[in-house]
Amino acid sequence: QVQVVESGGTSVQAGDSLRLSCTVSGLAFVGYDMGWFRQTPEIPGKEREGVSFISWDSKSTYYIDSVKGRFTISRDNAMKTLYLQMNNLLYEDTAVYYCAPARIETGTIVVPPTWASDNWGQGTRVTVSS
Repeated sequence: QVQVVESGGTSVQAGDSLRLSCTVSGLAFVGYDMGWFRQTPEIPGKEREGVSFISWDSKSTYYIDSVKGRFTISRDNAMKTLYLQMNNLLYEDTAVYYCAPARIETGTIVVPPTWASDNWGQGTRVTVSS
């Protein structure tokens, strides 16, 4: 059974930095491209959006424009852990952050169709005060 546990989220001030972590068990982590996603549950109807992507071998990364230059994704395959270094945080970065296998489709970071909805972890909440 797949288990995903995200951690590292907290409340910070705009301009601060955070490092999120995600540990994955129950799947062959090294064989998957991975991504970070975020969702703002306080905004009804707002879809979970892919924020950053990293290939299984860390040779390829991708970021949405709004976080480019501020966020850095990385991974440790031996530890089955995914990271997201978030610098110069903005109010707009406030969200619950999740990790999952990922791929890029027409410039959008999405989960593969095989990723079941009940595989998502609880996420880790990041709150940025302006």
